Amino acid sequence: MAPSLDTTFAALADPTRRAILAMLLEDDMAVTDVAEPFDISLAAISKHLGILAEAGLISREKRGRVIWCKLEPDALRAASVWMQGFGQFEPVDLDAFEKFLETELVEPEFHLGENTLGG
Repeated sequence: MAPSLDTTFAALADPTRRAILAMLLEDDMAVTDVAEPFDISLAAISKHLGILAEAGLISREKRGRVIWCKLEPDALRAASVWMQGFGQFEPVDLDAFEKFLETELVEPEFHLGENTLGG
């Protein structure tokens, strides 16, 4: 049975787990190598890996004494399809929006002696 969207998004909600997935984009890694850049215990990394595995986002395989982790990119397909449903909206061009705000929010200048009623 495929993991639910809730399980997938719950796994993706944690920044450590997202960082682990990004690392595994490069190549399969041993658990100890996954843990190396993080300032948390190996047990905590193992829990994160367990959540990712339960969500189907990674697989783990024992090779000799070492447990290797592998990204399972197809597991993100359902989440990706769901998110693409919101793709009908145009992305916001933040630079253009900032320029728009600058021009629209400029306070009008009033000069003494000018008649703004056209007279």
